[in-house]
Amino acid sequence: MPLPDESAIRAALSTVQDPEIRRPITDLGMVEQIDTNADGSVVVRALLTVAGCPMKDRLTKDITAAVQRVEDVTTVEVVLGVMSDEQRTDLRRKLRGDTGDEGPAEIPFAQPGSRTRVYAVASGKGGVGKSSVTVNLAVALAQQGLSVGVLDADIYGFSVPRMLGVEGKPTQVEKMIMPPQAHDVKVISIGMFTPGNTAVVWRGPMLHRALQQFLADVYWGDLDVLLLDLPPGTGDIAISLAQMLPSAELIVVTTPQIAAREVAERAGSIALQTHQQIAGVVENMSWLELPNGERMELFGSGGGQAVADSLAAMTGTRVPLLGQIPIDQAVREGGDNGQPVILAAPETPAAQAMQQIAKQLANRQSSLVGRSLGLAPAARA
Repeated sequence: MPLPDESAIRAALSTVQDPEIRRPITDLGMVEQIDTNADGSVVVRALLTVAGCPMKDRLTKDITAAVQRVEDVTTVEVVLGVMSDEQRTDLRRKLRGDTGDEGPAEIPFAQPGSRTRVYAVASGKGGVGKSSVTVNLAVALAQQGLSVGVLDADIYGFSVPRMLGVEGKPTQVEKMIMPPQAHDVKVISIGMFTPGNTAVVWRGPMLHRALQQFLADVYWGDLDVLLLDLPPGTGDIAISLAQMLPSAELIVVTTPQIAAREVAERAGSIALQTHQQIAGVVENMSWLELPNGERMELFGSGGGQAVADSLAAMTGTRVPLLGQIPIDQAVREGGDNGQPVILAAPETPAAQAMQQIAKQLANRQSSLVGRSLGLAPAARA
């Protein structure tokens, strides 16, 4: 019986991606050794990034399936080991591109060459559905083929893990934190680091440091879009975000209610002080559709457009009303069950409204604020 071709096996292994890093295991140095035998059996010795890796069963399954497809292979055995400290350091440097261990990690989204569009979802007050909008937009953008991440920046009132159904804990490799994924969206939240439903009681400097770590120490990979679910109001987190990510654009969420509209305008007006752009306004809970087809406007009408018009006049820029999302019980149920309405009930008006908003955000041109245009002065003759 012919011996299985090792080069063909290695080519098959190059199709296997690490479930957390989303890069081929052959590129990450995770394939330590390949042993082939005359009876067609193959033993693959693979290295986990850390002991007790939560994805080891999936990795074993993916390696086995890939190698079994190679000609002349009869059986596959996967033997798992663990990377040494030196190998983990090499991996971190390969992923991050750094050469030293000193100094704080850079925020990749703040670098001039970053192509990631950063949207900070803000509201003036709580209870307007900001987190529901964030998670559904994230899933909708991922469905369009974009690489998407969500940072739950609402440190005191975190809710994103439940709404996206994230149960796993982040894995740490050297100084990098690997974010869990749900529905093809990478997610990080302070709720993943606190036991049970423990309250977070921190002052401003701690909040600033937490946001910095989530942006710099988490290995997000090559994201197309990063969504940040901000806490209500214009406090420490909003100020820190403007300092760390000046090119982030604001999405202001409001309801049609006058009281909500007024505080939403204050939340959006922070862009005047931080010189950030406003991507647009989302009006949530716009109406309740009755069984007879009529619309009951429980919170009034016109609030979203009024906020958009007010912010446009205030900033001197165009601020569009991105969409109006009706009240729908399926939105609440999806948030409680970890199945966003975009997935659980895509045919509902609320889901379709969020799909349309996501399409607008996906088609927006990246901001050129703070980025080099690559221009050089022409030489004189």
